[in-house]
Amino acid sequence: MGYKETLLQPLKIGNRVVQNRFFAQPMECVDSDEEGNPTDLTFKRYENLFKGHFSLIDLEAITITNESRARKTQLEIMPRNEKALTKFVKSLKEINPEAQFVFQLTHSGEISEPEFSRRVTVKPVYGLEGDLLTEEEVEKIIDQFALAAKITQNVGADGVDMKFCHGYLGNQILRPYNDRKWKYGGEWKNRVQFAYDLYERIQKATNYDKNFLIGSKISMWEAFPGGFGSAGPDSPLMDMTEPIDLIKGLEERGAQYFVESLGNVHCSMEFMEAGKEDPYLSYLHIYFSKLMKDVLKPETVVVGSHFSSFRGTTNKLLSIEPEKSSMFAMGARCIDDGLMDMIGLGRQSFADPLTPLKLEEGREQEVKYCNQCMNCEELMIRQMPVGCVTFNKYYTDLFVEVRKKMGKLAELHT
Repeated sequence: MGYKETLLQPLKIGNRVVQNRFFAQPMECVDSDEEGNPTDLTFKRYENLFKGHFSLIDLEAITITNESRARKTQLEIMPRNEKALTKFVKSLKEINPEAQFVFQLTHSGEISEPEFSRRVTVKPVYGLEGDLLTEEEVEKIIDQFALAAKITQNVGADGVDMKFCHGYLGNQILRPYNDRKWKYGGEWKNRVQFAYDLYERIQKATNYDKNFLIGSKISMWEAFPGGFGSAGPDSPLMDMTEPIDLIKGLEERGAQYFVESLGNVHCSMEFMEAGKEDPYLSYLHIYFSKLMKDVLKPETVVVGSHFSSFRGTTNKLLSIEPEKSSMFAMGARCIDDGLMDMIGLGRQSFADPLTPLKLEEGREQEVKYCNQCMNCEELMIRQMPVGCVTFNKYYTDLFVEVRKKMGKLAELHT
């Protein structure tokens, strides 16, 4: 089977069907209004993904609280946002009714920006200070997640992605470093209970509706001592015992899909999104996707990550023929070999949101490939609206203006 046939196959997720194997990763873009509602700029980004025939689209980390958040103009999901989100979803569904749309629910925890919000932590990490969360505050946060899931359902979205990746709150509670003596700390059975309680509450809030998708994006390895996937609270050794137990436990509690990931936004971003000089880190994601597939039921969908590095046939991967290392060829190979069920595109979805459509129409040569310049990342770090600086003139002009005013990002750390 050729890569086109593989990548354009439909797939069942829970009781729903996606029309191809392209997943749009949740990419934070810092362009809400002051109350956390989508703006015209937000709509334009998602309009392009729906027009581009991504079959499963994950709404960027939408925060369940205004109190603690990572981005100044981050999308928010509270009762005050329900009307705007309903309009947003309805308009997008009219563009492509077959696309499935899930919301990634998040609380930033220790990644919250203290300049405009409250940074909180379950146990202080070196280099990150924050207010220690109480058990009562965590119970309130679980209530907020459950309410956000209900709002997600009310506004017409197809499901939720409960975020357990990249060092945000869900990830912080799960990691071995959280050895504090409290309800959700110390032994693994205590730490994982947070995730189980959260899933149970979300299921209850959405009336155990099997048509409403529930899943999680998970950093299987945070890549720092004591991080999730480590052998102990301060161990640098990788150990997959807890990550594997987590996904099996969440599957038992109703998870229909998982999005594989690695890394932590504070200390190991290269594992999340490698730069142009280290595209080979993408191979690690293939391994961890296979690890997930091996322990889950065949019907549980695994989305592989980090495919932007493969680009077309002009990537920087050595010791492999270019035609075998392209994004389409490698993605299809991974699906055909049973290593994953879908391929996740993040930065590539910025560079060319029409990627799946161009494949469908035989226009592969017209695909604009992410060059891994990381300028989109710089815009996010600067709390500016995010998009492709290379191929989208709006963001090119914005980036040039930001650089004129602020200088290079590296100068901020000198």
